[in-house]
Amino acid sequence: MTQIERSVASSDIMKNYFIGSVLSGGGSVPATGASPETWINMVNDFQNGALSTRLGIPMIYGIDAVHGHNNVYGATIFPHNVGLGVTRDPELAKKIGAATALEVRATGIPYVFAPCIAVCRDPRWGRCYESYSEDHKIVQAMTEIIPGLQGDIPANSRKGVPYVAGKDKVAACAKHYVGDGGTTDGINENNTVIDWHGLLSIHMPGYYSSIIKGVSTVMISYSSWNGKKMHANYDLVTGFLKNKLRFRGFVISDWQGIDRITTPPHANYSYSVQAGVHAGIDMFMVPYNYTEFIDELTFQVKNNFIPMSRIDDAVRRILKVKFIMGIFENPLADLSLVNQLGTQEHRELAKEAVRKSLVLLKNGENADSPLLPLPKKASKILVAGSHADDLGAQCGGWTIQWQGLDGNNLTIGTTILEAIKKTVDPSTQLIYEENPDSTFVSSNQFSYAIVVVGEPPYAETAGDSLNLTLPATDLTTITNVCGAVKCVVVIISGRPVVIQPYVEKMDALVAAWLPGTEGQGVADVLFGDYGFTGKLARTWFKTVDQLPMNVGDKYYDPLFPFGFGLTTEPVKAN
Repeated sequence: MTQIERSVASSDIMKNYFIGSVLSGGGSVPATGASPETWINMVNDFQNGALSTRLGIPMIYGIDAVHGHNNVYGATIFPHNVGLGVTRDPELAKKIGAATALEVRATGIPYVFAPCIAVCRDPRWGRCYESYSEDHKIVQAMTEIIPGLQGDIPANSRKGVPYVAGKDKVAACAKHYVGDGGTTDGINENNTVIDWHGLLSIHMPGYYSSIIKGVSTVMISYSSWNGKKMHANYDLVTGFLKNKLRFRGFVISDWQGIDRITTPPHANYSYSVQAGVHAGIDMFMVPYNYTEFIDELTFQVKNNFIPMSRIDDAVRRILKVKFIMGIFENPLADLSLVNQLGTQEHRELAKEAVRKSLVLLKNGENADSPLLPLPKKASKILVAGSHADDLGAQCGGWTIQWQGLDGNNLTIGTTILEAIKKTVDPSTQLIYEENPDSTFVSSNQFSYAIVVVGEPPYAETAGDSLNLTLPATDLTTITNVCGAVKCVVVIISGRPVVIQPYVEKMDALVAAWLPGTEGQGVADVLFGDYGFTGKLARTWFKTVDQLPMNVGDKYYDPLFPFGFGLTTEPVKAN
């Protein structure tokens, strides 16, 4: 029932404490830029410790692979969920799941903490980019990533029973149960105030779909529902998820999830353990103080504070998932899939996902004078903005490190600037100037300009924002460039941001979300090799005072409504 972080794990600890599971936290890796072989050796070392115990029950290793195998150097980084929701393409989600499974298995890991099926109802939430949409129907459709990760459940399979197809698939995890995307003001880990009907109709449907598709595990949310911490909510975890929905996999806590039942965290650990186990959590992402957890849980069982039947339920579920995964037959990872990491085929798939996730919000002052698609052949063009040549920024949080990174040294990929250079005609002169002043722009006789700006990378609470503004330098760049030359502005962000005062200055506007490593997908559509097809899966507000504002609300006055997106036709090559 204990899951520990790799940094405190060893084969001896696995053996001596009978540890059932190990994880990598965000950015937790065996070495910087580690190869698949290095990962496999680490995982197998822990596994050998587990196998040398009396019963030889194998451990499972879990990792956050939330937009591809995002902790690993050289892996394909797919667009974050906020962009994938725009595609409304469940088959694409399934293919991304299958590709991610292969890349995760390439490093010897059989279990991922994905997908996040949050329904983000307020973009001020720092995890909004991990949510496919404010509309539960899109979130439900995109749970098709689960059969991609795990394999298609057999035709005669019982509903609610987990399924993992084999050594090229991984166990998945629907998270964070339940209502994580509905907190007040979008404050991370906070309180979701909504009635039972609202919880069932907005935040729960993704779980129905996930369970029917055989998801192996469900992770509990840090947040509360009407003041009651989800990690201590017996009615929702045991009563509803396990008994009513007949979920047969195992329930896992979030990182130090039971510690955070109390305020401050860890203030009364014996209560936290009792409440978490009683609620119905089966596996505990401790992840560091495992002796304290094991001692406390053992004490409570021996003294009848926790019934043995509850332990049996947890162990039965964990073992069932381990059996279904085939980890008893094949506990040790081999090198057969190491060549699957960051393959060209997976990068092509990511590029397709980028193209389909772009939303064209403005194209010329009217339909008769569109700026896009841009001509590849022009005398001189300007590329500007903080995000034009920044791979880390276009990947966002949960990339190599938990909070993500700025710059181009984090992993292998193509920046938007590099992609533009590859796409334009060889005769076109391209000038890149990150923050040009207006004199520079007006004196250079540019044919047009591409301005790429956006949010810095962030994850979880660090991303919570009450103002949702772009950095001041970005706004200056938009003003300086668009005031002097025809411009298209591309926004790289995890959510809609404040843009209303600037739209008038722009000739064209593209929402590119957090596209990941394959920046070529952006250039492909800007220059008309492919058309724009994306439709907003989130409402784009005018001002933050309107928030929360979601499609279907009584007072709905957005800058760009849910479902909006202009289209262009691909340009036929001469």
